[in-house]
Amino acid sequence: MATFHIIAGASETPESPTIRKIGIGDLRQALVKGWQDFAAYPSQALFIVLIYPIVGFVLLQLTIGNATLPLIFPLVAGFALVGPLAAVGLYELSRRREMGLDTQWTHAFDVLKNPSIFAIAALGIVLLILFSVWMMSAQSIYMVFMGPYAPDSIQSFLREVLTTDAGWMLIAVGNAVGFVFAAIVLAIGAISFPMLVDRDVGAAAAVWTSIRAVIANPITMGVWGFIVGALLLLGSLPFFVGLAVVMPLLGHASWHLYRRVVGR
Repeated sequence: MATFHIIAGASETPESPTIRKIGIGDLRQALVKGWQDFAAYPSQALFIVLIYPIVGFVLLQLTIGNATLPLIFPLVAGFALVGPLAAVGLYELSRRREMGLDTQWTHAFDVLKNPSIFAIAALGIVLLILFSVWMMSAQSIYMVFMGPYAPDSIQSFLREVLTTDAGWMLIAVGNAVGFVFAAIVLAIGAISFPMLVDRDVGAAAAVWTSIRAVIANPITMGVWGFIVGALLLLGSLPFFVGLAVVMPLLGHASWHLYRRVVGR
């Protein structure tokens, strides 16, 4: 019964909300409202996401050795794959502010008491698996084009990647495969996580709603995916410190995007 609830939610019949058509203006408004949420309680949001720059910096240190140097870029790109899970506390704060409730930062952890918490956790595990597969794929692609040996230094690594045919093939194939992973996460996670914070609908209905939203708005949602990737890359420089602003902005904005796409 518990497993059924995780998949199907509390309702006896799967929920199928209305999906609205949106445009670039809606993305702009989502970002504006996301910034307003962040500005309303920046210290709380910074507290919640402080762990991400720290973890990112530690991971960078772990990969600074030559043997794992080729994985630094895939690691940075991988933030986009786990972003929807990382932002669930921010969705809760935006939801509470929208309803006129107390938005003290501790309420971000109210999501742990949400009826959909196990569905959220199940989808989170899916994203973590995708992140792991992406990292293994990136390593395999590097070995195919550049061989099994670690670069001698950062300079030699950059020279091999940027000035050789094998390096350009590595960039092309790596980005193409990364695009596939990002598209999968966008389709299943862009709407599903904020929807599960908002409603006890189960993982299946939330994922299907997210996929329907992308199908109904392919260009707009594609632009949203590009914005997310670009801001995460920008926030990763230098040493992931910018994620302390980018993560809450995107988290709150994703909530408002969900509100604009999915009918109440």
